[in-house]
Amino acid sequence: MNVLSDRADLIELLGRYADVVDLKEFTELPGLVYADPVTLDFTSVVGLPATTVPLGDYVEVLRASFAPFVATHHTITGHVIEVDGDRATIHAHVRAEHWVAKEVAGDGPDRWLVVGFYDNEAVRTPDGWRLSRVKLTAVHQENPHLSGGGPARGRAE
Repeated sequence: MNVLSDRADLIELLGRYADVVDLKEFTELPGLVYADPVTLDFTSVVGLPATTVPLGDYVEVLRASFAPFVATHHTITGHVIEVDGDRATIHAHVRAEHWVAKEVAGDGPDRWLVVGFYDNEAVRTPDGWRLSRVKLTAVHQENPHLSGGGPARGRAE
């Protein structure tokens, strides 16, 4: 193990993180991405304080939260990684787009956009790096009324 291979593994980890929701693959990928339990902080998007939850519970929240979207795309770039033994911090830029069905959007917009930063923490496990803490800081949103998959829902990511 060295810093370059750790860095490559951690960047790939964030790629898999995006794939969980963009591919709606809630069976195999979550166990390759998250520690169990995992701490989540989406305060800037949903207004709730950070919480630590069992991975199985979070997977069900993800499944339900992303079910209404016909497509999503998370672009994660600009990784700044600090490795300290078996722990790492990862700061990265994110642009997350979430589309609702045209029949849901009607004559209005069909895309909820979130732009911001991730400040995540990862731990090295016997099976590789896993995210132990995910923190999203949104600095810009467009059409947040679509955050729950449609105008009537109002539930955020």
